[in-house]
Amino acid sequence: MHIALFKPDIPQNTAAIIRLSACLNLKLHIIEPCGFDLNDPRFKRVVMDYMGYGKIFRHEDYDEFLKKNKKKRIILMTTKATKHYYKFKFKKNDVLLFGRESAGVPENLHKSIKIKLKYQ
Repeated sequence: MHIALFKPDIPQNTAAIIRLSACLNLKLHIIEPCGFDLNDPRFKRVVMDYMGYGKIFRHEDYDEFLKKNKKKRIILMTTKATKHYYKFKFKKNDVLLFGRESAGVPENLHKSIKIKLKYQ
């Protein structure tokens, strides 16, 4: 399973997801630009030593991310969906896409993604 973060803007959240990904052996995709520098002390404090343990892919933008993940199902995790994640059958190579903490994903991207799951 993969996790993708669309333009994350809170360093502590991204660092915690990196730790989670390392512990559960999940691949993590960070879609740039981030709203912070990876040298941010808040990021470094939370990520601790986990940065080198997981598989992290950084993508210049969403288009590059899509090109490199053509054969995977992209699943948008959103509060705007009607189907709950616990009623969905996931597959091994699914990518769970999370939008920015401050704004989610842009409306055009929201419309273009076929599978949307509610997580709250």
